[in-house]
Amino acid sequence: MRLKELEGIAREIHAALEAKNAARETALARCRELTRLCALCIRAVHREEYAEGQRLLHEAQQAAFILQTDLAPFPDLLYAGYTQDALKEWVEATAVYAIITGQPLSGPQELRVPEAAYLNGLAEAATELRRRILDLIRADRFEEAERLLQAMDEIYEMLITMDYPDALTGNLRRATDVVRGTLERTRGELTLSLREHLLQQALHRFESRLGERAVPSSGSEPPD
Repeated sequence: MRLKELEGIAREIHAALEAKNAARETALARCRELTRLCALCIRAVHREEYAEGQRLLHEAQQAAFILQTDLAPFPDLLYAGYTQDALKEWVEATAVYAIITGQPLSGPQELRVPEAAYLNGLAEAATELRRRILDLIRADRFEEAERLLQAMDEIYEMLITMDYPDALTGNLRRATDVVRGTLERTRGELTLSLREHLLQQALHRFESRLGERAVPSSGSEPPD
């Protein structure tokens, strides 16, 4: 005896899985493109090419919103690891651009991302600021470096308040530990570099005063 219903059930399942598989393939391509745009945006910001960074960020925003819209009928694909990783990169690029350029920081609702992806993206943005701070140290731009270090510190202080299970936060504890270590190293390096810079300035001033004293005044008589 054959179950006549199975043929119809199989057709329905095939149709559903075909649609989901097509959505998955499209999502994978969109995730790769979103990740690429975010990486290019961050690179442009580090190079102080802010107009280019803003353009890339706008493209990334469009890619992120299209990805989220396309996967809305497939929640399991929307919350799959590769999708959330791409959205995390989108959060990181947005935060890096905003913090370095002094713009307001967008929240998870504005970016339309889950809280876990937002928090982990923010953690990665904090560690990415270290690269910018080191560039500023090499350029003797210590005031700007201190501003970014303060931003790193504030992000860390916010992250440590998110004391929830890893299943809800996407293993945020590990990311927070990375931020803490990066923050401590960066603070130490900035402090040491700033002290060396201040010492060099003091030595230059001292040498200048010695040079002024060594030059005889125009009205003085030469010794016999």
